[in-house]
Amino acid sequence: MRTETLPVESEFFAPRAAIDDLLCAFLTERAQSAAVPGQSALVLLLRDFIEGGKRVRPLLCVAGWRAAGGDGDPAQAVRLAASIELAHACALVHDDIMDAADSRRGRPSVHRTLADRHPLPDMAERFGTSGAILVGDLALVWSDELLHTTLMPDAHRVAVLRVVDLARAELIAGQHLDLLTTGDLDVSLETALTVVRYKTAKYTVERPLQVGAALAGADQRLMDACSAYGVPLGEAFQLRDDVLGVFGDPDRMGKSRLDDLREGKCTSLIVRALRVATPAQAKRLRAVVGDPQLGEPEAAEVRDILTVTGARAAVERMIEKRYQQALYALDTSPFTPEAVSTLKAVAEAAVHRTA
Repeated sequence: MRTETLPVESEFFAPRAAIDDLLCAFLTERAQSAAVPGQSALVLLLRDFIEGGKRVRPLLCVAGWRAAGGDGDPAQAVRLAASIELAHACALVHDDIMDAADSRRGRPSVHRTLADRHPLPDMAERFGTSGAILVGDLALVWSDELLHTTLMPDAHRVAVLRVVDLARAELIAGQHLDLLTTGDLDVSLETALTVVRYKTAKYTVERPLQVGAALAGADQRLMDACSAYGVPLGEAFQLRDDVLGVFGDPDRMGKSRLDDLREGKCTSLIVRALRVATPAQAKRLRAVVGDPQLGEPEAAEVRDILTVTGARAAVERMIEKRYQQALYALDTSPFTPEAVSTLKAVAEAAVHRTA
């Protein structure tokens, strides 16, 4: 998971300030009212961590509410969107621990920050990891508080909670499958795409849209339309992320482009390359992908192999195919015209981003 940049010039970003203000006020109040020694520092660390996020998922929640006919004051949609962002913060903090990532959004990750603050070197790493787990847990607890204090009709609440539960369970399943396949360069393309679908696609686009739509009382046809648009776009989003993870500009991404290669992430890029690589190319990929000491010279070799085997071009075609599927879904959806226009712009930005 990386920092998303969606430079969409549309009303899509209109609720951004309201979401940011709610999150800042909520976490500041929690820090000021903390009764347990040391808790305030954790809350402020969480507040600092979520600053700078692009709010893609919460903004899609509000877009889903609009798409389903939500109008008037968006305060409850914004509150629900803020809940989604706090749950996402939990996922990111824990993801950085699992990936042993030292940075996020161009700054030290939470576990790294806590470790660096500890005065005893022998205990610093364990303290950082343990403290970051607790920061993530706090984010999830407060995500639930915002979720359960969002005003909505009882019938809508049942639908909203069902989608939230699905999103969380799917994300955990996708993360687990990602762990199982990391380092295994022999996984099938189908398995690699399953990781994409459950770790990112459904969680990033489909479910946030459905949460907002459910808040507005969407019927099944509209919920299905969220899926028809959200799943292919979410897959294209993650496939683009995979390409940027190897070929992107680390300064723009706020994260090293060596991480995925060092971890041995078996993305669609690697799977495609190994399918058609020469014996020498395959041997080299297997030798360096997953090596925690991999440096820029080895990464450049990998990029060259991914290019000359046609793997990068093949993944670009996969991205374009899913982008077109998402656009077709919008053209046949029951969404409001304004929502269709906004979501087309979101799709364009998500697929053709450079960071």
